[in-house]
Amino acid sequence: MAPKSLLVHAGAVEACRSLPRGRKLDLIYLDPPYGVGATMSARTKKGEARGRKRSESGPDAYDDAMPIDALATMVSRAAAEIREHMSPHAALFIHMDQRAVHETKVACDAVFGRAAFAGEIVWEPGNGARGRGVPTTHQTILVYARRPADRSKLRWDSSSPLLREPFAETSLAMHFKKRDAEGRQYRDRTINGKTYRYYADEGRRLGSVWTDIPAMSANTPILKEGTGYPTQKPLRLLERIVLAASAPGDTVADLMCGSGTTLVAAAKHGRAFVGGDASAVAIRTTSARLDAEGIPYERLTSSRKAAPPK
Repeated sequence: MAPKSLLVHAGAVEACRSLPRGRKLDLIYLDPPYGVGATMSARTKKGEARGRKRSESGPDAYDDAMPIDALATMVSRAAAEIREHMSPHAALFIHMDQRAVHETKVACDAVFGRAAFAGEIVWEPGNGARGRGVPTTHQTILVYARRPADRSKLRWDSSSPLLREPFAETSLAMHFKKRDAEGRQYRDRTINGKTYRYYADEGRRLGSVWTDIPAMSANTPILKEGTGYPTQKPLRLLERIVLAASAPGDTVADLMCGSGTTLVAAAKHGRAFVGGDASAVAIRTTSARLDAEGIPYERLTSSRKAAPPK
């Protein structure tokens, strides 16, 4: 029997503790607060503003005024609880920006072991530089295995078109000079006595720097995907992570689920999900989104009182 998809109004630690006994998580994505030093508000109706709280803002979604060291400690505590529920092949993706990513990595190295760190993805949302001084136009996603010994078990399936990018024109001209009976361009490479065939139309495997997914698909209110929740991530970004690091039938968790993007991506591609958030606005937004998409799930009762908003 396929595992049920669950949604719980609770912080990450309590959401984990509320899971049915034996329920394992095969992929976990966390998008914590970034340490911006402000309360973040949602847009729930016309005329309201989203983002940093101001006079025209909608309801408060979560507080992001925590000092950086405290924020890193909060994330590492959540990671420690999540670790107890990870499958041997599971990966934890932690999405941060420059404000706290370094402190968070040091804290999470202590939880998982430095050798469990599997790498990082640099996401360039395409918003351009702002303000003065050294520009920062990217965000960083840290990736951890459950423990150092499990790092070799991590999944990374690059066969999906979402995990591919076109070959450069120079590469096509230099290397893809042959065509098969169907007219497809290809090249053969012989490595250690074995010949591999690569087709031009399949593209090449993505590296660790992703520049092809703009944030505006989530941030622009006139587009259907936008929910008005602050810091909402594009569905395409989470689809890429889900397809790369999990398999159909797996359970994908997002325990700071915000607007529910990870949960929608999981359901769209045949995965069950576990969603959780301490913010009542996040849970309302996610529930409405899942209901509108016709995605089935069950509400899970927290084992304890939900933590304060993130």
